[in-house]
Amino acid sequence: MRIYFYKVNEPYGCFSNFSPHSILMPRDTAKELVSQHWATVEHYYQAHKFCGTQFEYLMTQIQAAPTPELAAKIGRSCQDYYHPDWDLRKCEIMYRAVWQKFSCHLDIQQVLLATLDAEIIEDSPVDSFWGCGIDRTGQNQLGQILMRVRADLQARIG
Repeated sequence: MRIYFYKVNEPYGCFSNFSPHSILMPRDTAKELVSQHWATVEHYYQAHKFCGTQFEYLMTQIQAAPTPELAAKIGRSCQDYYHPDWDLRKCEIMYRAVWQKFSCHLDIQQVLLATLDAEIIEDSPVDSFWGCGIDRTGQNQLGQILMRVRADLQARIG
């Protein structure tokens, strides 16, 4: 069985990084032990493109964005400023954020776990890395991460 998702207001919309499920994440500095609040996974992901760069100030702007759409717009508009290792780090950063989202929001955790062993696919017509792309042959990395989080939750619950 395959489960396709994309828009927040459609079935399985809670799987989207734009869903209104906030997360608390530890700061990426050894000096501070406090956690930071992020309105959505999208906010966190977009901001971390600039972590450890001279453009780290953009993280604050993205974190304060009133919508995930604006957070994504800011993050995507500054591609020349991404951390040089971004392509190597982005999947692990996404995993950590998605894990946190489904660990702390039990209502959507149950939705994810109820998918059992179904293949989860982000049905994005524009993104063939995180989603399946317009021709549905993309990498579906977000779907892969969701299935990994689901497996990790299943193992944790027993």
